[in-house]
Amino acid sequence: MQVDLDEGSPVTGLPRFQQAATQGRRLRRLAIGLGALAGAGWVLAFFVGLFAPQSLWPALLVNQSAALLVLVAGLQSAWWVTQCRARVINPVVPVTAAEEPAPEGWYERLLDRMSQRSLHLFGQIGAPTLWLGGWSLLVLLSIEQTWNLTLPAAGVGLSATVGAAIALLLAFALLVLERQLAQENPAQWPEAGALAQLTRVAIISLVLGALCLLFASDSAIWPVRLAVLIGILPGLVALELLLRALLSLFSPRREQLEPVLLARSFVADLLRWPPQPLLALQHELHNRFGIDLRQIWAFSYMRRAFLPVLVLMATVGWLLTGLHEIPMQSRGIYERFGKPVQVFGPGLHAGLPWPLGRVLSVENGVVHELATSVGENPAPVQLDPAEGPAPLTANRLWDASHVNDKSQVIASSRGDQQSFQIVNMDVRFVYRIGLSDQAALAATYNSADVPTLIRSTASRILVHDFASRTLDGLLGEDRTGLAEEIGRAVQNDLQKLDSGVEILATVVEAIHPPAGAANAYHSVQAAQIGAQALISRERGAAAEASNQAQLQASLVRDQASANAHEINATARAADLKFSAEQKAYASAGQAFVLEQYLSQLSQGLSKAKLLVLDHRLGGSSNAPTIDLRTFTLPADPARTTAQPGATH
Repeated sequence: MQVDLDEGSPVTGLPRFQQAATQGRRLRRLAIGLGALAGAGWVLAFFVGLFAPQSLWPALLVNQSAALLVLVAGLQSAWWVTQCRARVINPVVPVTAAEEPAPEGWYERLLDRMSQRSLHLFGQIGAPTLWLGGWSLLVLLSIEQTWNLTLPAAGVGLSATVGAAIALLLAFALLVLERQLAQENPAQWPEAGALAQLTRVAIISLVLGALCLLFASDSAIWPVRLAVLIGILPGLVALELLLRALLSLFSPRREQLEPVLLARSFVADLLRWPPQPLLALQHELHNRFGIDLRQIWAFSYMRRAFLPVLVLMATVGWLLTGLHEIPMQSRGIYERFGKPVQVFGPGLHAGLPWPLGRVLSVENGVVHELATSVGENPAPVQLDPAEGPAPLTANRLWDASHVNDKSQVIASSRGDQQSFQIVNMDVRFVYRIGLSDQAALAATYNSADVPTLIRSTASRILVHDFASRTLDGLLGEDRTGLAEEIGRAVQNDLQKLDSGVEILATVVEAIHPPAGAANAYHSVQAAQIGAQALISRERGAAAEASNQAQLQASLVRDQASANAHEINATARAADLKFSAEQKAYASAGQAFVLEQYLSQLSQGLSKAKLLVLDHRLGGSSNAPTIDLRTFTLPADPARTTAQPGATH
């Protein structure tokens, strides 16, 4: 436990204070030696990485050096504790330095103030915290730089044996150190137990690295992966030490209190046999907070019931392996003691647990497309957008390279001589596993690789079929039924083999004739395309002329129909008017005629300038009066009266 370092406290009689100087010298020598080894490993890894970056040496050397550096960080942290104890036994008399004159310029004063604040800040943080955080960051960065799980397998020769021997010798030396630290009395050296656990981290890393070197070969990939994964253990310890260094910034510091080891690791404490993670947690809670978990009834009951509950859960989990969920696009063949007994459909099914019973997955109606040839480097399947450019597989030009084309030898004739020609074809098959239970069983147990079986069968059928065909027939009338004949022949052979495969369609994507026939066929295709284009152009012109004639005829017909409707409407209006006038004349007689006469007269004289004189104006003794003023006649002239103010 920590003690108060006041002047009155009897700390000089404690063994850990009396042996602090000796322990400090021992820790200093160990830290310098192991630090030199870690530095040498990093330098060697750097030069090896320059010439062989894909070798396991860089990752292995860096991970082992990181494990040694974690131990160095613990040794240095323990050295700081021993130095504090040694200063208590032999206090250092502070030397009073002469006061320096204050700087004169503003720049010098600013630098002096910044330096004082920096020293004060570093004093508050503490050198042990800074060194521990720096070592931890260096370990994490070095492991991150060499982390690569894609390294290829490779043999390392005689150097692997030498490296493994050196690693085992160093591990043995560290094992001796770990045994010495583990046997130290906690009263004399409290930090020895934590340093022993950190030593185990380096020992495990060195032993695993030696195993990687001893079993490394061109065919074994696990030594390379293990060499990279070794860095997980020192990385976790370094990450914990970094967190402890950061959290120590928030802990109050008391100069008069005995310091404790900052480089303690919970991960390193788990490296014991048997592992006791709960015991370590129990000790931490009891030492820090005074909580004794052994006195709690619930935890005692949990400890007693842990094994039965674990066995029960394992049994239930094993029984649940007999439940099988079959998705909609699959079927399952249920094997009981290795014998197929039933084909399960989609859904949830129950059977014997593994390994007494198991279910093999089989496709249920999934349709596949298979090319007869995929080439040495098959192109990866890519989903092309609907609105984007056409995919490269749609290029059917004869001068382009197609990985799915298969060459076939067919017969041809040159004049009166028989010869052979090579034709490249792209034939594809659309297939699926049969929907019956027998087809599912046949596809699972009679065929190890269904695509390879279809491809080999189709190749044999194509060779046999094209041996009886000629180039002219292949490019002409035989091409119509070619796909159907090939598909039928392949399906018959697959049925004979009881493969359980159903050929849905056979598609001849393209036929590429030889170079000599290609040029002639280009001309034929060009002429055919030109004729089709001319026919289409003439059909378009005829359709345009026909549409124009139909448009003109429609316009004439519509105009005539409109005129006829207008004439009919006028005639009906006149007929209605005549009938109305007849009825009016029959009712009014001469009055209607006079009214019509006056209406027509008003309409005819509506725009004429008239002067109406009445001989009865003025009587017998007055002369007639004439109005010479300009005025507009009223709408009804027959009802116009003389205006006053006439001029004689």
